[in-house]
Amino acid sequence: MARLAQTEGLTDIQREILSTVRDFVDKEIIPVATELEHKDEYPTQIVEGLKELGVFGLMIPEEYGGLGESLLTYALTVEEIARGWMSVSGIINTHFIVAYMLKQHGTQEQKDYFLPRMAAGEIRGAFSMSEPALGSDVSAISSKGVRDGEEYVLNGQKMWLTNGGSSTLAAVLCKTDEGHPEGTAPHKSMTTFLVEKEPGFGEVRPGLTIPGKIEKMGYKGVDTTELIMQDLRIPANRVLGGETGRGFYHMMDGVEVGRVNVAARGCGVAQRAFELGVDYAQQRHTFGKPIAKHQAIQFKLAEMATKVEAAHAMMVNAARKKDSGQRNDLEAGMAKYLASEYCKEVVEDAFRIHGGYGFSKEYEIERLYREAPMLLIGEGTAEIQKMIIGRRLLEEYRIQG
Repeated sequence: MARLAQTEGLTDIQREILSTVRDFVDKEIIPVATELEHKDEYPTQIVEGLKELGVFGLMIPEEYGGLGESLLTYALTVEEIARGWMSVSGIINTHFIVAYMLKQHGTQEQKDYFLPRMAAGEIRGAFSMSEPALGSDVSAISSKGVRDGEEYVLNGQKMWLTNGGSSTLAAVLCKTDEGHPEGTAPHKSMTTFLVEKEPGFGEVRPGLTIPGKIEKMGYKGVDTTELIMQDLRIPANRVLGGETGRGFYHMMDGVEVGRVNVAARGCGVAQRAFELGVDYAQQRHTFGKPIAKHQAIQFKLAEMATKVEAAHAMMVNAARKKDSGQRNDLEAGMAKYLASEYCKEVVEDAFRIHGGYGFSKEYEIERLYREAPMLLIGEGTAEIQKMIIGRRLLEEYRIQG
């Protein structure tokens, strides 16, 4: 089994969960991932298998039918899944963020209604914050929700929804002026709406359209979409937490744990790239010996393994910090930044080790080479992470007096 990226101090239950997931990845995901990815085919059978394993309810409390596990357990599970195929971990991640936001901020009625079915995988979540005209500048959103009696009327266009078509519940961020006078800071006039919908494309409920899949360089199989709202009516009891003006905080809390997830994905992809590289280096011969015997290749393997270890350690630290109830935006930002950058570098080195064969679609490293760049921008670019890290460092090291 893997000798890199081991985690100390796990419980017997955590080790059992991870062993079960790893076996599933080795038997059910890795053998079919490249074929499905090339076809851009949604991994229905894999998702059904993960439902049976209880992965969709991993962090949902036991009282709602979940396993009640920690963020660390979830992150390590995502690491294993991403090692098999990163797209599958994306399907799980957006679902997890919505479930986490409901668990942390939902009303009791919202928790009772959604969480049991989310734990069973019957309801699949999508997370909708970004828009076509903005990236990480959340304060610039233009989608709007206006109160009309016991409903809200939503209008606007959202972008980059993972699970946009296959999901049945979307957490959608909109501006709401109700109770927030003109001049209120933008982040205090945003609200998260829980939008139920049918799976599929086209008009999935009156006033709500999912146009179709966005074609991507990598990260295929999972559907990434737009979401268009035209006089979409939502009951007032579907405001997350029952209070307007809290949406920015809800979303940032979700993104914070999402960054740990992206770090875990980077760790998983990097691990797989190292495995492919070290295996190929022992099989390929040049000048009468395996290329692994050449010092230049040994140096590459050493650098790759060190990066895998470092990223994994930072990811585990960020997850444990959050599990302890402490603020972890610094640790999550560092983990996401380092893991995504190192993932790109480890994948590229594995690609180089493969030589010309790495450019062939017959080899798995070709898929990883197209997948890794998504991690550089998902849940905030490297530049955004550096801004978060820098600001937090200045808070911690502020000169007194």
